[in-house]
Amino acid sequence: MFESINQNLQKVFARFQRGGKLTDGNIQDGLREIRQALLDADVHFKVAKDLIDEVTNRAVGEKVIESVTPAQQIVKIFHDVLTAAMASDKPLVIGQHGPTVIMLAGLQGSGKTTTAGKLANLLKKRGRQPLLVAADLQRPAAVDQLKVLGQQLGIPVLAKTGVTPPELCAEAIPYARANGHDVVILDTAGRLHVDEPLMEEVAAVKARAKPHHVFFVCDAMTGQDAVNSARAFHERLALDGVILTKLDGDTRGGAAISIRHVTGAPVRFVGLGEKLDQLEEFHADRMASRVLGMGDVVSLVERAQSVVDEKQAEEAVTKLLTDEFTFEDFLFQLRSMKKLGPLKDVLAMLPGGLGAQLQNAPIDEKQLDRVEAVICSMTREERLRPDVLDVARRRRVARGSGNSLDQVNAVVKQFAGMRQMMKQLKSQSGLMGKMAARFMPGMSGAKQHKAQVIEEMRKKGDLLRAKRKLERDRKKQNRRRR
Repeated sequence: MFESINQNLQKVFARFQRGGKLTDGNIQDGLREIRQALLDADVHFKVAKDLIDEVTNRAVGEKVIESVTPAQQIVKIFHDVLTAAMASDKPLVIGQHGPTVIMLAGLQGSGKTTTAGKLANLLKKRGRQPLLVAADLQRPAAVDQLKVLGQQLGIPVLAKTGVTPPELCAEAIPYARANGHDVVILDTAGRLHVDEPLMEEVAAVKARAKPHHVFFVCDAMTGQDAVNSARAFHERLALDGVILTKLDGDTRGGAAISIRHVTGAPVRFVGLGEKLDQLEEFHADRMASRVLGMGDVVSLVERAQSVVDEKQAEEAVTKLLTDEFTFEDFLFQLRSMKKLGPLKDVLAMLPGGLGAQLQNAPIDEKQLDRVEAVICSMTREERLRPDVLDVARRRRVARGSGNSLDQVNAVVKQFAGMRQMMKQLKSQSGLMGKMAARFMPGMSGAKQHKAQVIEEMRKKGDLLRAKRKLERDRKKQNRRRR
């Protein structure tokens, strides 16, 4: 996502590294290239001009803060300007009393029906009781598609024959109120903004249903066409927001950057994949960080919390710190990581520029599948006791998983290396010492004693005394054994 604009901007920012002050000369040269990078990313030309003018006004003459390079400062200024351009001045409000009506409109093929299901699923996870209304009576099988989505998600769908879309949407409000639904999502038919009869129909839907929010659903990969279509619908329906679909496949980012500035309708949600749980609320500051290659660790943590069981994750960390980590735990970690989405997208969310570097590295997503196949071909005893994996067992695992013996050996070696690395880190002070103390209840015997001593001495700032005390305790234990 946003690979091309990110790479172009990184090249420009690197040129600001020289010098201790942002001058008119070096800013004009750099911002001219930033403007070109924005235009190449299909950002609307007026938006690109306004952004560059605002950055210029803020940057010229500013002294570089101590310990901050000119490149870092220009990135900060550009981040603030970009965030302001995409941010909404009105938060999205879902009412507490009575059904909140959300109407979806847009072009054919933009993904409205799937987005309706995703939005209903997102609201259901937040404790709402949504109702889907199949008001797309133009496209064949659109009603059936919404019914299938509703069945998969466990969300009711209201569909009727012999009525017009405005009549059906108007009937949905009292139906939702009578059946305890607090959110109603209207899935209307796709239409071109130049199709006057259909535009009159969607205007009639709004007049009859009186929705609290009208969202325009559009394909992010259409670039400036998405902006132009949103503007046309906004003039007719007074949009409250935009939902960008297929943003995971958008390498340019033009629509996400331009749409709020041109139409006045902010982006509310973004679709990041085909699955029904891949819809996220849009945050301007986080999106600006992604565009500039600064990562998005907040969204990464939120995504992890939504797909990973916290108790299981804590148990896995405890085992990792106490040398009890098995292939069974490794398999859990692997599957949890796959739930986060494509590995390149996850890496892009890492902060500090690390994500941008790793995202461009050659990544074989199938390697994770091979590792999973190897572990799944092991017996339960082999997963829980990796030491029993002799050559004969490894050959059997290789045949069962469809891999070579060398590939199986590589997985076992990788697993052993991870355990060894954690053992070495655990013996050090600092962060790992604190983590060991945090998970101390899972330890036993000498390991727990060692962690307690290190933590107590760490608090006193005397690790040398901790080492001496541990050595004395070890000698005493050896004498008792003799």
